[in-house]
Amino acid sequence: MSISHAPQVVRVEGLTRAFDGRVVIDGLRLDIGQGEFVALVGRRGCGKSTLLRILAGLDHDLRGTVLVPRRKALALLEPRPVPRPWRTKRASLDRALAHEPDLLLLDDPFGALDARARAKAQRLVGDLWRRRGCAVLLATPDVEEAVLLADRVLVMKDGVIAYGAAVGLDRPRDRTDPRFTELCAGLRERLGAEPAA
Repeated sequence: MSISHAPQVVRVEGLTRAFDGRVVIDGLRLDIGQGEFVALVGRRGCGKSTLLRILAGLDHDLRGTVLVPRRKALALLEPRPVPRPWRTKRASLDRALAHEPDLLLLDDPFGALDARARAKAQRLVGDLWRRRGCAVLLATPDVEEAVLLADRVLVMKDGVIAYGAAVGLDRPRDRTDPRFTELCAGLRERLGAEPAA
């Protein structure tokens, strides 16, 4: 499914993970190229966080092939409210990047931020990615956020990557650009989500 011609940083084939007999990830295939920014969108419970935990080496009870770089960093950011969410998330990103990873895994890093802090954090992640040149896998429920940041957006449903699209828009991206809006609408449709108001 990869559209990148860069060397692969992540290669996943036939990945399956179940909890108490319930399959959460089902025969998943994924390739991420060196320096590529990939966003994974899906509803809660579709397997996004489980996939990131597997790629980070935190979950080993699986079937399939998972090849990832040794230098990887995971920013698993708490979904619970914290007193100063922006500072907490910034500190988590700083810790993750201190190891100069080849792969940065971000699990909903902007959740619980207000709109202003969220926009600031998105700009920071985009700037850090451009400067560091590492591959990034961002798991997010927010389609617009995915299109704003990523080179490629993957839709995860029922434990598989059901659809993938190259973003193909110049940076910085403009949310008012009709192509941006059209891409978001198409991804929401694939996701089975309600159109944005």
